[in-house]
Amino acid sequence: MADLNDADQGVAASRVGVVFVSHSVEIASGLVTLARQMAPNVALVAAGGMDDGGIGTSFDKIAAGIEEADHGSGVVLLCDLGSAILTAETAVDFLDDEVRARVRIADAPLVEGGVSAAVAAEIGGDLAAVLAAAESAGGAGAAPADAAPPAPGTAGTQDLPQPVSRTVTLRNRDGLHARPAADFVKLASQFDAEVSVNGKDAHSLLGIMSLGLTRGMSVEISGPDERSRAAVDALAELIETGFGEE
Repeated sequence: MADLNDADQGVAASRVGVVFVSHSVEIASGLVTLARQMAPNVALVAAGGMDDGGIGTSFDKIAAGIEEADHGSGVVLLCDLGSAILTAETAVDFLDDEVRARVRIADAPLVEGGVSAAVAAEIGGDLAAVLAAAESAGGAGAAPADAAPPAPGTAGTQDLPQPVSRTVTLRNRDGLHARPAADFVKLASQFDAEVSVNGKDAHSLLGIMSLGLTRGMSVEISGPDERSRAAVDALAELIETGFGEE
């Protein structure tokens, strides 16, 4: 179930929904619970197991899940095994043309892809953005390295963009785990600026989580020029607050 109250339903209406398709009722439900911690305003639906609760996938559950998650902005489906994909494809084929046009099955791992999709939907990503976030879960690369500055005294150096950077210490007890990492990405998405955290794109949930940052570690937040300063400062201050977990 999407498990949204009446007030949340209105917020979810502007967001892409996510359906978790698994052979196991418990896995699908557990993933909704996990993703809900980072995406409280998204319609997240579990479509796990057969109709009788046994291991397998159900055409009817998937179809109902799509209907429940669809509030007009589209739906992304995540599947655990090949046969789940086949069942999902069949369910999508039977949708009305209008609904089918806004449903996508992600080629992504169920857990990592589902969490990334949920966060992308939470921050207001459209269908293409949510699908891309899910499918990026196969590997998060580092942010492009800045070009090396010219040697001192080189003509024109004063005209080059000057990077901005702040280094802060991670204070929250459990480090940059899923929930604070999601808060970090949500804040980064509010700025139209290129920002990296220890060399990873600040907009990539999986990239940031892959850093394995724990309490007491240094975090360098940087951007290529002055346009990034506001984002760098805001993200640094978020880390300094301890994400409200102290």
